[in-house]
Amino acid sequence: MEQRILIVDDEESIVTLLKYNIDQAGYVTDVAYNGTDALEKASKDNFDLIVLDVMLPGMDGMEVCKKLRQMQVNTPVLMLTAKDDEFDKVLGLELGADDYLTKPFSPREVVARIKAILRRMVRENVVNDQKIIQIADLSIYPEQYEATIKDEPLTFTPKEFELLLYLAQNLGRVLSRDQLLSAVWNYDFAGDTRIVDVHVSHLREKIEPETKKPVYIKTIRGLGYKMEEPK
Repeated sequence: MEQRILIVDDEESIVTLLKYNIDQAGYVTDVAYNGTDALEKASKDNFDLIVLDVMLPGMDGMEVCKKLRQMQVNTPVLMLTAKDDEFDKVLGLELGADDYLTKPFSPREVVARIKAILRRMVRENVVNDQKIIQIADLSIYPEQYEATIKDEPLTFTPKEFELLLYLAQNLGRVLSRDQLLSAVWNYDFAGDTRIVDVHVSHLREKIEPETKKPVYIKTIRGLGYKMEEPK
């Protein structure tokens, strides 16, 4: 089954360039030129990934991403921006984007990022054929991309779930931020380990009884993070 990509940018030349190269890579594409149309299409149709420009007329890409996540639309988002700004990068990821590219970029790089994100989405669970990972009240279902806490369903972005799963698969092991970047994001994210911190913070908000006193995801000062069985 062909995978469908929504391209969102207000510059027609960029849309044409991206559409041609993404089509050539074997995907089926649709386009939107503003945030309102993008939100409507993404919420009503099933896309495998959204390429989303930040600087859009009316509703910008940040707001589109935020609203999609509020609507429980967890389609992976690759954000594009003309701003090489760490604040914008982290803010976009905080709002639920999965990856980030700064203009100018090569179409080949965009396609490579798309393929990497989609590979992560279909990646098979590497912990044998384990159907469930149980850590105290936390239940993780790798094949379904689902998790519950005390039998209450949790909602994650794809990247949040992959980080949770990787930490759980390495229960009791200290993992550095660089290790997590490599394992979950599949490449070195320009050494920006704050991305890991942002996603850990999101996970704690969802699984920890008290976010300031975490019992599942512990910070190991100077080293990284460790998933533990609560005592």
